[in-house]
Amino acid sequence: MRTVEWSAAGVRLIDQRRLPQDLVVTVCRTVDEVAAAIRTMQVRGAPAIGACAAFGLTLAAQQSPATSPPDLLADLERGERLLAATRPTAVNLTWALGRVMQAVTAACECGVAAMRAAALAEAQAIAEADVFANRRIGAAGAPLIADGDTVLTHCNAGGLACVDYGTALGVIRAAHADGTDLHVLVDETRPFLQGARLTAWELGQLGIPHTLITDSMAGHFMQRGNVQKVVVGADRIAANGDAANKIGTYTLAVVAQRHGVPFYVAAPTSTVDLSVAYGNDIPIEERSAAEVARFAGVQIAPEATPAAHPAFDVTPHELITAIITEAGVLRPPFGPSLAAAVTAGAGVLAERERPVSVDALATAGRASV
Repeated sequence: MRTVEWSAAGVRLIDQRRLPQDLVVTVCRTVDEVAAAIRTMQVRGAPAIGACAAFGLTLAAQQSPATSPPDLLADLERGERLLAATRPTAVNLTWALGRVMQAVTAACECGVAAMRAAALAEAQAIAEADVFANRRIGAAGAPLIADGDTVLTHCNAGGLACVDYGTALGVIRAAHADGTDLHVLVDETRPFLQGARLTAWELGQLGIPHTLITDSMAGHFMQRGNVQKVVVGADRIAANGDAANKIGTYTLAVVAQRHGVPFYVAAPTSTVDLSVAYGNDIPIEERSAAEVARFAGVQIAPEATPAAHPAFDVTPHELITAIITEAGVLRPPFGPSLAAAVTAGAGVLAERERPVSVDALATAGRASV
């Protein structure tokens, strides 16, 4: 199945806290349950939480008792605020919520049934577009990996971080599918272990050769000449190309530059936030210190020891070799190329998405009652 998808029962998603030991599918039946799933990282990864939030807002639309467009909009605005507050760094979350709200507002003139149909249609379009964009990212980035390369990746930017396929891991799996002889070094990615638990699991499922390393080993392998490329994802990319990703990414970029290793960021244009000029303006999520002080539920630090837990850091654009998007591989200067890519990306996805007319939504709304 996909990481997150719509079903008659609610929003179905893979509980990523249970991997790799157990593959468990859970169903969120209310918008509050969707918000909790995002907040507790049952579902994670910028594109995945964007699609999940869109489906969560669809749940709010369907379960609202409102009988008038203004009342339904008020209920949806409450759901939007709830979902938007779950995790602040990944811009895909608010981007997806904005798209659903825009679609619902446009259908107001046709009544509440059409508004509910518009929410579901837009959420489904967001999910389908994510898969389409990921595959294009993979195709664009695969030629950057050569036979014999060892590629280092951090956190999890595979199918589990998206609706399907993956961004950084999408590049790797596309190159592997093309017959490229490659090996992947997987950072464990403390403290939540997305690399050890999720990326290693995905690579194993795909049959891609890989080796798990601790985060502190990456510099050693680069110094020895054992890494030819670094490919990571992103949760938000500023207008100048500064990229926020899982904590520890910035360190990798610095070490990669020191050793002349190309450093690539792979992300859809929905992750680009042109309203944020510089990376310093990207909000950084602060998670519970307990996730640092405990390991697999076991306390590993003295109980009284304070711990810090910024979940993301920002890699300055000057450390990034290229940004791989569904609109192509972007090279510096990133300001102009990102602005053009956002426009081009919207055009690419428009080719994938079939526009739905207001009349069609009204018909669909009546049919769903």
